[in-house]
Amino acid sequence: MSQNHYQVLGVATTATAREIKLAYKQLAVKYHPDKHGGSPLYEELFKAAAAAYRVLGDPGRRAQYDFQLQVAARRAEEARRQQQFRNQGQHIYGVPMPPPAPVRTRRPAGSHERHYRTIPKQRPKFTRHDLRLILLLVGGIALFVLAVRISMYRLTATSNYQRGLEAYTRREWSAAHSFFSDALRFRPDYTAALRRRAEIEELFYHNPLAAVTDYKAALAGAESPRQRAQLLLRLSLCYRALQRPDLVKATTQQALAQDSTLAHARLLRGEALLFSHRYSAARRDFNAGLRHAHQEPAYIGARLLLYRGLANFKEHDLRAARADYWQVLASYPNQGQVYFLLGRIAQQEGNTAEACEFFRRAVVQGYRFAEQAQAKSCPK
Repeated sequence: MSQNHYQVLGVATTATAREIKLAYKQLAVKYHPDKHGGSPLYEELFKAAAAAYRVLGDPGRRAQYDFQLQVAARRAEEARRQQQFRNQGQHIYGVPMPPPAPVRTRRPAGSHERHYRTIPKQRPKFTRHDLRLILLLVGGIALFVLAVRISMYRLTATSNYQRGLEAYTRREWSAAHSFFSDALRFRPDYTAALRRRAEIEELFYHNPLAAVTDYKAALAGAESPRQRAQLLLRLSLCYRALQRPDLVKATTQQALAQDSTLAHARLLRGEALLFSHRYSAARRDFNAGLRHAHQEPAYIGARLLLYRGLANFKEHDLRAARADYWQVLASYPNQGQVYFLLGRIAQQEGNTAEACEFFRRAVVQGYRFAEQAQAKSCPK
């Protein structure tokens, strides 16, 4: 029995164009003669599927074909009804009915009617789109590796810094310095580690040059004005240890620009001005520092008073100088240097007996410069 085009493709008569196309592609792949060694059977199946798709794939042809199917269906139905009528008549009259005519189909086509051809193989082409995809993939992998590396470095640096802090609190300076250096090896801009290592270099290794390098590096990562001011203050102390009063004045000026309440910075700048013989300017700094000295350790206020007394002495204000020295002694009664300075004031006033008494007290407190003044000015 012959099949119509819908039956060849294995789809319903109500199938959509997409379903018809998909069914044809599947049959074309399935029955392609090249896959079956040129078998005539698959060749015929392939051509039948192609012929069915040529008709059903075209909307105009399909409409005409559907109409033909409907006409054929009506004729078949009419023939069936007539056959049923004749069978009844045969039963009544005993007239034998001729057998139905066999359905004839076209003989299989020969090889000369083949209409397919081998699809030539095409070499793959490398397009710009492929290049973009490759570059995006490589860039994504690189960014991922970089992110992992940065994260690992930061974690390692933080771990070493915490270990350094623990050693720092135990006063294990060498171990703390080593841990801070390891942290900076993984994270060179680690401000906290730079500052702690600089403090060890400055205060315990007495290496102000190395401390200056670390303090300067830490300044680049300081976040708040207060933090920058503190780092500039430590830098000023290193410059003072290096006997660079010009740099002391410059860095303390920068520190005060960040935080004008730093009494220690006023002390350092006033000290540099004092030893540069700028006594009035130095005294202004000492006065400003004393207004904020309550925020600093007690020794800062004492040194501010001591140096202000010295500036007053150089300005020939002996009464103000004496008052400042006595304020220092009220807090630190064992300061031999202050007794020595009081003796100098007494010498200026011509009171040799009082001067000698102050020199004697300075010698008792272990201030060796007072021994020479006592030997020179006081009779035995």
